[in-house]
Amino acid sequence: MSTVTVPSAAALKVPGFWRRALQHRSFVLGGVLTLLLLLAAGVSLAWTPWSPYDMDMAHKLMPPSGSHWLGTDTYGRDVASLLLVGARASILVGVIAVGIGLIVGTALGLLAAARRGWVEEAIMRLTDFSLAFPAILSAIMLTAVFGAGIVNAIIAIGIYNIPTFARITRASANAIWSREYVAAARACGKGSFAITMQHVLPNISAVLIVQITIRFAIAILAEAALSYLGLGTQPPQPSWGRMLSEAQTLMFQSPLLAVFPGMAIAFAVLGLNLLGDGLRDLLDPRLARAR
Repeated sequence: MSTVTVPSAAALKVPGFWRRALQHRSFVLGGVLTLLLLLAAGVSLAWTPWSPYDMDMAHKLMPPSGSHWLGTDTYGRDVASLLLVGARASILVGVIAVGIGLIVGTALGLLAAARRGWVEEAIMRLTDFSLAFPAILSAIMLTAVFGAGIVNAIIAIGIYNIPTFARITRASANAIWSREYVAAARACGKGSFAITMQHVLPNISAVLIVQITIRFAIAILAEAALSYLGLGTQPPQPSWGRMLSEAQTLMFQSPLLAVFPGMAIAFAVLGLNLLGDGLRDLLDPRLARAR
């Protein structure tokens, strides 16, 4: 049976952490790409080259130019502006959906590790059942009942994240509960809740940080897929996935309409995955000592 490696949160306080981080290629590249994603969303709150909601049919399907840096779409909207505002939808869905998974899943995982017995078994079987409903299937079911929309997409992706966080938290917490300092805390009269908050949670925080970046990337992909199917972000709000959907019928006439949102999704997901890989290497005590 494989053992669970639990990176220590104290790795963040190691004097050479940031020096090692700046030498880690995956971390640096992932951080740069993630920063560009956040910067695009932040800039769009105050400025865009053109309004992403104004249609100009007289200038539709224009190639990239000085006035429209990435051209215009089939409705004459500026593609660069659509991409900038679309980044906001991706980040919004990612933050809330991952937040739902993190809060609920971590709480369930900590409870399972602390109580053991039938409580742990019930929680794990519940998470196994939840894994049978991926984000897209959950969104389809919610759409059938409540209608399409970004809120239902967020709920579906959030539910999809819960079992992953619960299982990772439970496995990491079980490794901490077997440590000597936890036994010492029990001997001093501390209860399960106090031990969980003071010893278990701080020592698995590094695992959760890494998982957040990975699940964030998956949430962006899921949001794009749902919007592509018409189940996520609804018009007139820009979305990278819906931009791809609208461009699929114009692949030969204007292929760049699919290239730009596709590259945005690819770079956002790549950046978050590289950032997660870098954090995993830097926060793992064994890899940190090796470096």
